[in-house]
Amino acid sequence: MDTPPRTGASGADLVLTSADGTRFAAYEARPDDVTGHAVVVLPDNRGLHRFYADLAVRLAEQGHPAVVVDPYGRTDGVRRDRPADFDPMPHLMRLTTDGVYGDVATAVRRLRGTGAPVCCLGFCIGGRFAFTATRRTLGLGLAGAIGFYGATVPLFGRPGPTDLAGELTGPILGLFGGADDGIPPDAVADFDAALTGAGVDHETVTYPGAPHGFFDLYQRDHTAACADAWQRVLTFLS
Repeated sequence: MDTPPRTGASGADLVLTSADGTRFAAYEARPDDVTGHAVVVLPDNRGLHRFYADLAVRLAEQGHPAVVVDPYGRTDGVRRDRPADFDPMPHLMRLTTDGVYGDVATAVRRLRGTGAPVCCLGFCIGGRFAFTATRRTLGLGLAGAIGFYGATVPLFGRPGPTDLAGELTGPILGLFGGADDGIPPDAVADFDAALTGAGVDHETVTYPGAPHGFFDLYQRDHTAACADAWQRVLTFLS
């Protein structure tokens, strides 16, 4: 994420309130000059980790207002920068689609105030939710979604993005690691085929040798993949 800034940017912690009254932590970054889409950032299972706050600022420097949503307001309160030994599994198991989409809707409403169309950008579990947040029936009015290594198959008895392809709206950009044991090539191919069959404008990109989390956990080991993915994100959002 070493693209030279196009505009000044500033960031700040927020506490937002979802439709069900849940207060949750968020981080907002605003550019001095809005030149592209606004972005709701959905983090991986670490929640509102510093990486995602920094990412929001990098997006804002490229002209994209951004709000990072912490998904654990209902089970872990208003928290950020959780300790390294934080166990996300009890919180992941208690996530509900209604809760996540309600939090996304709150962030979308806030970003609409910038006057820019709003997209979703997610990572891991957040990537999965970014894809499915484009469902027509949700009425979020997203202008598109980008998912990094978001699982495409059913999880915990809930349908995945591949199952829901007929309900999704594009454009959708899916970025995957070729060495991701949790998302094998067949799963990516099935997702791509389902989106094609449903007539959804999309692109899926797989980086050979890149593992799950290559963009946020293993950047130093996969610089070429990260640089290409970042440019694709910026092109999508501009």
